[in-house]
Amino acid sequence: MDEAVGDLKQALPCVAESPVVHVEVLQRGGSTAKKEDIRQSVSKLLNRHNIVFGDYTWTEFDEPFLTRNVQSVSIVDTELKAKDPQPIDLSVRTVVLHIFQLNEDGPSSENLEEETENIIAANHWVLPAAEFHGLWDSLVYDVEVKSHLLDYVTTTLLFSDRNVDSTLITWNRVVLLHGESGGFSLVDHKLTLLIRMVWFQSGKLVTRMFQKIQELIDDKEALVFVLIDEVESLTAARNACRAGTEPSDAIRVVNAVLTQIDQIKRHSNVVILTTSNITEKIDVAFVDRADIKQYIGPPSAAAIFKIYLSCVEELMKCQIIYPRQQLLTLRELEMIGFIENNVSKLSLLLSEISRKSEGLSGRVLRKLPFLAHALYIQAPSVTIEGFLQALSRAVDKQFEEKKKLSAYV
Repeated sequence: MDEAVGDLKQALPCVAESPVVHVEVLQRGGSTAKKEDIRQSVSKLLNRHNIVFGDYTWTEFDEPFLTRNVQSVSIVDTELKAKDPQPIDLSVRTVVLHIFQLNEDGPSSENLEEETENIIAANHWVLPAAEFHGLWDSLVYDVEVKSHLLDYVTTTLLFSDRNVDSTLITWNRVVLLHGESGGFSLVDHKLTLLIRMVWFQSGKLVTRMFQKIQELIDDKEALVFVLIDEVESLTAARNACRAGTEPSDAIRVVNAVLTQIDQIKRHSNVVILTTSNITEKIDVAFVDRADIKQYIGPPSAAAIFKIYLSCVEELMKCQIIYPRQQLLTLRELEMIGFIENNVSKLSLLLSEISRKSEGLSGRVLRKLPFLAHALYIQAPSVTIEGFLQALSRAVDKQFEEKKKLSAYV
């Protein structure tokens, strides 16, 4: 964990000097190679391929050492801010290597005993976790959510590392993501340690849970992220208490959470991530504590196109869609003025399906390729034309089901 934090801090002083390019090196699980040896071999690889076009991943290597010890080498996050991506010359950039192995153990449960009951209060992952690998790259937003979050964490670490007086310049280490359900899966190997909390019925349990978090924070080599879901529950409890419909215990839970957040935010190695699906019910007292309040709305047609394109590429790689055919990106379609020809025909069809998918959540969109196959294909392989027809039908069916469900609500 200390190496992950160190790598990130290593990049901080370079920000003003030259643009930083981050390279993630996934070491194989069974590899015992020294990180310095891997670093040298990856540096040679990058020297041989020093011109790249946006994000790029190597999974096959000419060098036997890399083949034995490295699963992938990825140039990441180069397109987060680029409106018009240009070729990147690594020879004139500051390249920061992040070498890591995935934790295969899965989450552990943080249990709290309350009289005779044993309560699972939170899940605890040591990152990078195998179950989250690749999730960050799969997230597509119309706004610069990912770059804003990375910039926020980078600045938080920089200010902490330089001992900026927080009484003069304040930051609370609290992020609020609010909006549509299903858009908050922002956990990946960018983080070092994650605690995912659930809500409690007792102020004492809240305090004891945060005491466990405090034990993790006391390890200054760890970077701890606390994720609190459905933070609007704070408002629900507070409003119900004011209306006399909720016992006073509920307001004590609310106050305990806010108090504990205020206490742990003073530590330099913790960030609190929170989510809410009901924007209008977020507690004002909590909103005041959030440094970033990022709204995440439903994906636009452009974002949906990127999501679908990544799904189609994956199915072609697995030969479920066969034979492989080249699809144009949205930018390439724009460059040819969306004119239909033999090369653009399938991409234009995907664009049309994307437009009629507007209004569906990211969570649903990621399921639709599976449902398209299960409902309308049911064969080991399918042509891309056949798959896109099935996907279009699956989108129509999704809206039909939503309409039927809304009639009963």
